[in-house]
Amino acid sequence: MYDFLMPPVNLLGPGTAKEAGKRCKLLGAKKALVVTDDGMVKSGILDEVKGYIEKEGVETVVFKDVEPNPKDKDVEAGLKVYQDENCDTIVTLGGGSAHDCGKGIGIVATHPKKITEYAGIETLENALPPIVSINTTAGTASEVTRHCVITNTDTDVKFVVVSWRNLPSVSINDPELMTSKPPALTAATGMDALTHALETYVSLGANPVTDAQAIQSMKLVSDWLRTAVYEGNNIEARENMAYASLLAGMAFNNGGLGYVHAMAHQLGGLLDMPHGVANAVLLPHVERFNLSAKPERFADIAQIFGEDITGLSTRAAAEKAIEAIEQLSKDIGIPSGLAELNVDKKHFDKMAEAALQDGNAFTNPIQGTKEDVVKIFENAM
Repeated sequence: MYDFLMPPVNLLGPGTAKEAGKRCKLLGAKKALVVTDDGMVKSGILDEVKGYIEKEGVETVVFKDVEPNPKDKDVEAGLKVYQDENCDTIVTLGGGSAHDCGKGIGIVATHPKKITEYAGIETLENALPPIVSINTTAGTASEVTRHCVITNTDTDVKFVVVSWRNLPSVSINDPELMTSKPPALTAATGMDALTHALETYVSLGANPVTDAQAIQSMKLVSDWLRTAVYEGNNIEARENMAYASLLAGMAFNNGGLGYVHAMAHQLGGLLDMPHGVANAVLLPHVERFNLSAKPERFADIAQIFGEDITGLSTRAAAEKAIEAIEQLSKDIGIPSGLAELNVDKKHFDKMAEAALQDGNAFTNPIQGTKEDVVKIFENAM
């Protein structure tokens, strides 16, 4: 048996951000807390979106202190604003950090304990406030998932609150809000989308529905990510990458991920490394480790990326998939390894131990040891 979860309303296409106010009003909003970051303020996108919301008679209050890899303290600070201003709705504006922080605020606004105490699967007992998630990057897909990823500042470890109650009421993916994103961010978030799709396709939780989403997502990334990186104003590329991200989010929200995310969470929590970059650097090394478990699926991935596998054995065809991933990363300027990102090997033992406890680890196609994970980190240097 499989369940399939995603927000009840999902808007995608140029100009859909203009619907934000109408959707808030339909949800009964009187006063919305807009959860975002300083980049959205400086770009003018915050003022634009506030205008759409206020035009429908809904008041707005802004919490703009979301950090990359949002922390438990960010959630507490946002909760204070939410409660002090008597808000009834949450609007998240940005990428995964804004969406995760907004979900976290919703959790602590409706539950009595600290956010850290809800780590795990289906730990939530109460409905969250209505959440409208307006996405500005094509990668994390947090706007359509049940995952809330937060860093515990006491331990420097990322944890995940996984619950159907975290699903936003409305997701909005407007590619017009994505054209201003710089090449490096576009590359990192695009590789995050690819990682979501690929990890789900080879995960222990994959099923025919998630397969269809993951396959189409990987094809869109293969066809459009390079263009989105180097032609940022190409609205067709931005829209197709938004579709890729959305489909990958739908897939992993229901099929699970693997060691790439389990390990990337440690780099983000301990070293504050951008999530998409961590995923991109780790992806080929983790999948080399996984290759023997699902060689037929990796051969499929090679074909999706346009590799010629005619006459090759299944194993040789599968290895072509890893080569295609590495070439894509190189083409879009992803760092060559963890050494380039100043990662110190002294952290590997601690990170490997924590990675094996991460919820994403349990659907990896091969269940490895701490020594296996340390070796993957070493290979990624």
